[in-house]
Amino acid sequence: MAKKLENMSEAPGHEDAEIDVVSEVLGAVRLTTDVLGRFELGAPWAFRSDRGGAVALYVMARGSATLELLEKTRGMPSVFALSAGDVAVLPHGAPHLLRDPGAGPRRALTSADLACRRGMQPGPTRFGGSGPVTSFVAGAFHFGAAPRSVLLESLPSVLHLVSGAVSMSPQAAATVQMILAESAAPGPGSAMMMARLADIILVHALRTQTCAAGKAHGGLCALADPSIGGALRLIHARPAEPWTVYTMAAAVGMSRSAFAARFSELVGESPLKYLTRWRMTQAAELLRDQREPVARIAERVGYGNAAAFMKAFTRVQGMGPGEFRKTVGR
Repeated sequence: MAKKLENMSEAPGHEDAEIDVVSEVLGAVRLTTDVLGRFELGAPWAFRSDRGGAVALYVMARGSATLELLEKTRGMPSVFALSAGDVAVLPHGAPHLLRDPGAGPRRALTSADLACRRGMQPGPTRFGGSGPVTSFVAGAFHFGAAPRSVLLESLPSVLHLVSGAVSMSPQAAATVQMILAESAAPGPGSAMMMARLADIILVHALRTQTCAAGKAHGGLCALADPSIGGALRLIHARPAEPWTVYTMAAAVGMSRSAFAARFSELVGESPLKYLTRWRMTQAAELLRDQREPVARIAERVGYGNAAAFMKAFTRVQGMGPGEFRKTVGR
């Protein structure tokens, strides 16, 4: 159980400041990665994905493509122009159409078409017509645990890393080139190598959302705010602490009312709701991986009263701790 602060108004310690919230959130959702492979499509071509849930990834090797969201998002662009070296990540698995910049064919390829051809030949898989060729690596990320953190839920429909832009860091650009090179000439262990490279690309895409404070609002941008980012790191470092809105505010040097308003504005939910959801995420991990009694797990995430813990867990996870443990243990 976390050590309690003697003075709840003291500033976060060095260990708290080093907590990596993004890594903790990704670790909690139990991310798995599936790289479908590299595909070469001659114009006219189109690829349609109607599946929700999985996070889609496209890494452009050569040529150009148009990414079009099939469900419009208010205040966000719905069409993106992709060029060689670009990366597109769709965090919510929004239905979309990826096509050549022309009109495209009447029938679009589907994920089933790509999966059917995968592994039938070494190297890139060819589809489409006899026109100019566009080549890209396609993949998907799957979350094995729910609910997702509000920090992920608030991401935009598309994360677009443009080759040569400031958002495409040198490390991200180097990783893009590595996955493209491996996909063009796969060898032993390529599936695992490309999956790990895809994971790195995803993290780089998420880093673009931890933007400079004041430039945008919501989700991961909150980490750039000195006070709210500090509060998030405190919650993740010490979820069992008997936090209140007042003690969180005092720990980052803000008044209670200003802190509550700022936290809700940047994160997308209240401090106590975020704290509860993160505690239940931690509890789900313990129930999955440990055989400790429910009462002990309740204590480890900050609940001295097992009944209160079970009520909160059921509200967040949709089932009680005992049922959850049986379900994930199958």
